[in-house]
Amino acid sequence: MTVTLQALLGFIAWTLFLLVLMEGIRSWLVLSGAVPANGFNPENSNLSPFMQRLARAHANCLEGLPVFGGLMLLAVVADRSSVTDPLAWVLLGARVVQSLIHLASTSPVAVTARFTAFGVQMGVAVYWAWGLALALRV
Repeated sequence: MTVTLQALLGFIAWTLFLLVLMEGIRSWLVLSGAVPANGFNPENSNLSPFMQRLARAHANCLEGLPVFGGLMLLAVVADRSSVTDPLAWVLLGARVVQSLIHLASTSPVAVTARFTAFGVQMGVAVYWAWGLALALRV
């Protein structure tokens, strides 16, 4: 398995972890009688600030997966993972850091740090897209 596929699996696993965490907490809220089963908004706006941040952190992963995951899959399918392998762990690390900061705080410093982590991901994706375009002579 290439480094790129390992990092893609990590990205998917991280997204799944956030979903399982959110649904675990939601299940506890239902079972404890704190919220009726049909009482959830998709963005958790009627729940705690943490739950709202958790919903957004999960949504951020889902929003990024087609771009970042798509580039990773394209590299592997085209046998050009040499383009993506060197920065695959950087991308995954930046995604996890972005999510953790999102879960921790919405202070101005935290939002700036979170955006920086996202900026790293965008930079990696642009670099990959350019590198793949050159490697594939698109």
